[in-house]
Amino acid sequence: MKNESENKNLFTITNDKGEKVECEVILTIDSEEFGHSYIVYTDHTMDDSGNIKTYANIYDPTGQNLDLQPITTDEEWNMIESVLASAQKQVLKEQMAVQNEKDEEEN
Repeated sequence: MKNESENKNLFTITNDKGEKVECEVILTIDSEEFGHSYIVYTDHTMDDSGNIKTYANIYDPTGQNLDLQPITTDEEWNMIESVLASAQKQVLKEQMAVQNEKDEEEN
């Protein structure tokens, strides 16, 4: 992992094909339970269903080790999926609140 941008939410990785790909951080998670820090990110590509692809890895938040490590246990994946689902619910709730305010202003 290499941060080559002034925007701390962007970083560049080299994919399996040796190509450099710019990615955006969606969120980071620190887990005392598993003793790791996780980074969830996207390269803004779409899957076959039209969803934005997201990825997650273990990372070193100190920046001393820039290599992303694979997540190897189902328990870790379940925790990450749970955090993402909660974050998505919160975003949708906030979007609905903003829309409701706009609707009230228009009436």
